[in-house]
Amino acid sequence: MAGVLDPALESKLRSIATRYEELGERMADPEVVADRQRYRESSCAYSELEPIVEAYREYHRLRTERAGAKELFEAVSDVEMRRMAQDEVRGLDARLEELEDRLKILLLPSDPNDARNVVLEIRAGTGGDEASLFADELFGVYLRYIESMGWKAEITDLSRSEIGGIREVIAIVEGDRVYSRLKFESGVHRVQRVPETESQGRVHTSAVTVAVLPEAEEVEVEIDDKDLRVDTFCSSGPGGQSVNTTYSAVRITHLPSGLVVQCQDEKSWHKNKARAMQVLRSRLYDLKLREQHDRIASERRGMVGSGDRSEKIRTYNFPQNRVTDHRIGLTLHNLQAVMRGDLAPIVDALMAHDRAERLKQAS
Repeated sequence: MAGVLDPALESKLRSIATRYEELGERMADPEVVADRQRYRESSCAYSELEPIVEAYREYHRLRTERAGAKELFEAVSDVEMRRMAQDEVRGLDARLEELEDRLKILLLPSDPNDARNVVLEIRAGTGGDEASLFADELFGVYLRYIESMGWKAEITDLSRSEIGGIREVIAIVEGDRVYSRLKFESGVHRVQRVPETESQGRVHTSAVTVAVLPEAEEVEVEIDDKDLRVDTFCSSGPGGQSVNTTYSAVRITHLPSGLVVQCQDEKSWHKNKARAMQVLRSRLYDLKLREQHDRIASERRGMVGSGDRSEKIRTYNFPQNRVTDHRIGLTLHNLQAVMRGDLAPIVDALMAHDRAERLKQAS
């Protein structure tokens, strides 16, 4: 029935509204304001609850309007007035139904990493030079999308091929809820096109791997200094050309896991080490998450894709001006727009599919 929430849902929403008000009061407390950590935690919790509370308040407002329109319909005898009141009730019923669905989606358990920044890693896969060229282009796609979202990216490591493509690039992306929108990009991206070096016009297939790791905070991943081997070397550009004659580049090996991270983008050894540690921490955090994923895989079958690095998630077909996301069967015939950084239609579709699957499981 329109305008009547399930009692359990209503009770949960009331509790959230109460919690929201308590957080607002806490953030106005001078002691909390003076404690940066407490204020940040309260602010994050407040921001997460805000869209739910706003939707709940809007639901109550519409429910009051509906009650008034229904009362008018039952009180008047004029045919035209009754018709107008009935139309208003029907319109409000539709809006209430939409808002109830939205509240159910907002109440779905969110990924705890959604609000985090990310470490974006792109590597050329099978396909030789063509794969490295596409890795360069794909990185450009992400940079344009990042700019359109108002985020910022900082490259920590970049290795180019002899022809100017990218063998590997690692960047830290910072902004509002970056992981929530980029997390579906992890996997193998396949490109189908005729390389410039192909004299017979044959279509070649190459692949690029993308990894999107939630940035880990220092307190979440403990790293013992004795588990690290830190090497320094001179930064270098394509072909080994020296771009920095001082030993400022840093390579860190995490001995227990075998993970190796290097950073040479900064001129300062200390800055390079700090950035390398940031990437290492995120990789170790991702490793921990994947170990948890293996243990509770049954709980994540409803998620979009498996997150497996070897999974082919998307194909970019240049001859047909087509991009296909294989996880949800989405095909768009506007590849050029996508290559210009217009990833929103794909990202939005993946997020909507993810919500629908989780809502189905919750029901």
